[in-house]
Amino acid sequence: MAANNRRMSGKKGAQVGSGGQRRRGLEGKGPTPPAEMRKGHKKNRVATSKAKQTARRPAPKGRGGKSTSELVVGRNPVVEALREGVPATMLYVQQFIDNDERVREALQLVGERGGIHLMEAPRPELDRMTNGLNHQGLVLQIPPYEYAHPEDLAAAAYDAGQDPLIVALDGVTDPRNLGAVVRSVSAFGGHGVVVPERRAAGMTAGAWKTSAGAAARTPVARAANLTRALEAYKKAGIIVVGLAADGELEIGDLEALGGPVAIVVGSEGKGLSRLVGETCDFRVRIPMPGGAESLNAGVAAGVVLYEAARRRA
Repeated sequence: MAANNRRMSGKKGAQVGSGGQRRRGLEGKGPTPPAEMRKGHKKNRVATSKAKQTARRPAPKGRGGKSTSELVVGRNPVVEALREGVPATMLYVQQFIDNDERVREALQLVGERGGIHLMEAPRPELDRMTNGLNHQGLVLQIPPYEYAHPEDLAAAAYDAGQDPLIVALDGVTDPRNLGAVVRSVSAFGGHGVVVPERRAAGMTAGAWKTSAGAAARTPVARAANLTRALEAYKKAGIIVVGLAADGELEIGDLEALGGPVAIVVGSEGKGLSRLVGETCDFRVRIPMPGGAESLNAGVAAGVVLYEAARRRA
C-alpha cells in the first residue's frame, strides 16, 4: 500500500512557463482580410490583373474634356472620401500594414460599394506614388472627372421643357466653393455649373465631398473660354446675370431670374473679370444690411439660386 502511495503521490517540481506564448497564440488576430488581399487567392490575382489593365487603359474623352486622376493620401482622408461616396477606382494598401479601425473601415467600405479594386503595394512604391507624403499605408485613386460641355447644360434643360438655370464661376479657385455651388444648384433645381479650364477649381475629391453627393447628379461643364461660352448662352436666349458688389440692380428687382438665366459668380477678392463683366446682360448685387463687403462664391450662389427658384415656383 505504501508503495502504491509513493507511486501516486510522486510530484514533479515547478516547470518553466511558456512566457505567455500559448495564451497569445489563442488570442484573435482580427478579421480575415478580403480575398483580394490574400496572396495566392484567385481573387487576388484577378484584382491585380484588373488593376494593371486599368492603369494602362486611357480614360475616355468627353466633349468637355477630362481632368487628371487624383490620389487621396492618408487613413483619415481615405476613410472620409469613401464615406462621402467620392468615386474611386483603386485602393492601394501597404503590405504588412499595421491594422487599425480606420484600415478596417476602409476595407469594409470598399467591399460594400463594389467597383473599387484592392491592391497591395510595398511601402517604397506608395512613397514613390505620393512623392513621399505621409500616406500611412492607404492611398485612394480617384478617376478623372468627365466634364460636360457648356452647351450640353442648356440643351438638357430645353429638352426637358424647362428654362435653363446655370451657374458659371469666374476665377473661383477653392474646390470647396465649387462643391458648395454644385450642392446649391442641385438643391434649387439648377441644370449645372460651368468652370473655366484654367486658373479655376476643378472637380477634385474635396469638391466631391463638399457637394455632399450632389456632384453625382449635377453636371459640371468646363469651358475653354468662359466669355465665349457666355456669349453662346446669350445667342441661345439665355440671360447672363453677373453678381457684383456695385451692381445696378438688387437681385429682388431682376425679373429675368424667372426665365432662362446663367448666373455668373466671381471670386471673393477680385469679383468678376473685366471681359466677363462686360459680357453680362445685367450686373446685380445682393443687399447686405449687416455691412459685410462680400460673400464667398458658395453662399452668394445659394442666395441668387433661391431667388430664382422662388420666382420659378
